[in-house]
Amino acid sequence: MTTATGQMGLVFPGQGCQFVGMGADVCAAYPEARRVFEQADDTLGFSLSRLCFEGPQEELDETSNTQPAIYVATWALWQIVKARLEPLREHVALAAGHSLGEFTALTVAGALDFEDGVRLVRHRGEAMREAGAQAPGSMAAIIGLDDEVVRALVDEGSDGHGVWVANYNSPGQVVIAGEQPGVDRVLALARERGAKRALPLAVSVAAHTPLMQGAVERLATVLEQIRLRRPWIPVVSNATATAADDPQAIKEALLRQLSSPVRWVESIQWMGAQGVTSMLEVGPRSVVSGLIKRIVRDVALNSVTDVASVESLSVEAV
Repeated sequence: MTTATGQMGLVFPGQGCQFVGMGADVCAAYPEARRVFEQADDTLGFSLSRLCFEGPQEELDETSNTQPAIYVATWALWQIVKARLEPLREHVALAAGHSLGEFTALTVAGALDFEDGVRLVRHRGEAMREAGAQAPGSMAAIIGLDDEVVRALVDEGSDGHGVWVANYNSPGQVVIAGEQPGVDRVLALARERGAKRALPLAVSVAAHTPLMQGAVERLATVLEQIRLRRPWIPVVSNATATAADDPQAIKEALLRQLSSPVRWVESIQWMGAQGVTSMLEVGPRSVVSGLIKRIVRDVALNSVTDVASVESLSVEAV
C-alpha cells in the first residue's frame, strides 16, 4: 500500500511486551539507540540498560521497572525508525499508545521531553505499586464474550466487591480488574456463560480502576512539575478515545487513564474514521498490531521490534 492517498497512524505497546534482552541488538547496531539507554541510566540513577539486556526477568517485571524499560526501549527504536519515515512525515496523522504506550506516543509527538518521560513513567510505576499495596486487587482476561455481556457479569458478580472493566482490547477480548473475591466470582460466571478463556493475569494491581486513586494523586503532583507542549500530531487518549493536542487536556487525560478503562477498540475505530489507512507499531514486541487486526480489517499494519525489522522497513512497505 502507499500513504500518498491516505493517512498513517503510529501506535505503541504498553506493559506485557517486556523481555530480558530487549533493546540489546538495537543498541549494538545503532549508536543513537545506545545513547538513549545511556541517557536513561543517567536520568534514573541506575542501570536500566543492564536490567533490560541481562535481567533478571522477575526484576524487569516489577511495574516500576517495566514501565521505564518499555518506554526507553521503544524510544531507542524510534530514533532509528524516524529517519526512515521522514519522507512520509506529512502523511502521519495521529499517534496512540496502549496504556503506558500513550506516554511514548506523546514523546514521539513532541509533547513530552524524553528525560521528563523517563522520570514520569518511573513515578507512574511506583505510584501504581504503592496504590496496589494500599488497595490490593488483581486483573483477569475474558475472551469470547461480547462487551455488553462482560459488563453485565461485572454488575452481577461483584457481590459487594469492587470490579470494573479495565481494558477493551479488541472485540471479544476484555480485561476486568478489582478486588480479588469479586474478580474470581466474575471469572466463574464468565466460564459458565461460555467464555472461550477466563484467566487471571500475572499482575498484583487493579490498573485502570478506581482502586488506583492513590496513584492518580501522586502522578498529579509529578505532572505539575513537567512541561507538556502542543504535539506536532494529535495523540489519542485511552480515557476518551479521541485525540487531544492541548497540553492541559493531555494532562487531565493521563490522570483519568489510571482509574478509567483503556478504550483501545474505540480509539482504533476513531483513528480509522479520521482517515487513517495504515498503522505502524514500534516497540520491543508487536502486541497491539494483533489487537488492531481484530478491530479494523481495512488498515494496513506494519511493526518494528528489532534490528531485522528496522532494516527491512521501507517507505513502500508502510
